[in-house]
Amino acid sequence: MNCDDPLAILHRASAVAGLNPDGAEVIRLAENAIYRLRDGIVARIARTGQDAAAAKEVNVARWLEDSGVSAVRVAREIDQPVRVDGRSVTFWHELPPHEYGAIVDVAAALRELHKLTPPEVFELSELAPFVRLPQRIKAATTISADDQNWLLNRLTELKTAYDELPPGLPRCVVHGDAWSGNVVTTTDSAFVLLDLERCSLGPPEWDLVSTAVTYVTTARINTKEWGTYCETYGHDVTSWEGFHILRDIRELRQTTMAAQVAATNPQHYADQAAHRLACLQGQHGPRPWSGWRPVP
Repeated sequence: MNCDDPLAILHRASAVAGLNPDGAEVIRLAENAIYRLRDGIVARIARTGQDAAAAKEVNVARWLEDSGVSAVRVAREIDQPVRVDGRSVTFWHELPPHEYGAIVDVAAALRELHKLTPPEVFELSELAPFVRLPQRIKAATTISADDQNWLLNRLTELKTAYDELPPGLPRCVVHGDAWSGNVVTTTDSAFVLLDLERCSLGPPEWDLVSTAVTYVTTARINTKEWGTYCETYGHDVTSWEGFHILRDIRELRQTTMAAQVAATNPQHYADQAAHRLACLQGQHGPRPWSGWRPVP
C-alpha cells in the first residue's frame, strides 16, 4: 500500500478505528486531506510531521466541548489520533448544513473562548506568531534576493518588538487563526469554532487583530462593522499601545503566504505577492491599502 496515498492511509487508519471507509467522499485535498465517511464521520489526514498538532486539536476539541463552547466535535469513542505511515489521522462528527460566520460571530466566539480558564488535563504551547515565516521567505522565488533580505530583516525587527509587547488584556487560550473562515453558523448554533490546531496560550489581542487588519489595513470592513465587532467582543484592540506590532506581524504573515503561493503558481499570484510587499515597504502610501486579493 502506498504510504503517500491519502486514500490508502485512510483505509488503514479506519481499520484501526473500527470504521468502514468504503465509499469515502473527498471533501478537500490540500495541506490536510479530508474525507467524509459513513454515519456522519469526517476523517482528517494531517501532513507529515504534524503529530503534535493533531493531538492538540483533539485535546482542545474535547476540552471545548466539556467547557460548553461550541466547536467542531471529535469522535470521542475513538482513541486518536491514529498514526499511519508517519501521518496522524483524526475523526470528527460532520457538521450539519452551515455557512461562514459574520464578523460578529467571530467576535462572539472569541469572547467565549477567551473567558475560559486554561485546561489542566493537557498543556498548551505558547503562541508562535512567527512559525514558518523564515521558510516562506527563503522559498519565495518570485521576489528578488534584495526583497527576501528586506523581509528577513523586517522579521527580525518584529521578533524584537514582540518580545517587548506592552501590557494588554490578560493572557488566555487563543485560537491562533481567528477569521470568519474558521467560524461557521448552523441552524441550531450561533457559532461553531473550527481549525483548532493553532490554539495556544498568548495575548488575546492576537486573535482580535485578525479582524482588525481587515479594517485598518485592507478596508474590507467599514467603520460601522468594526464598531459592532468591538461592541460584541467588549474591547477595541486598535486602542491598545501594542496594536501596531501585532498588526505588522499579521501583515507580514499575509504577505509571505502570498509569496509562498506565488512560488508554485506565479502566473496567478506573483503580482499579488509583489503588491503586498510593496505596501509593506511604503510604496503605496498609508493604510488602508487596496488591491489585497485573497490567496488560497
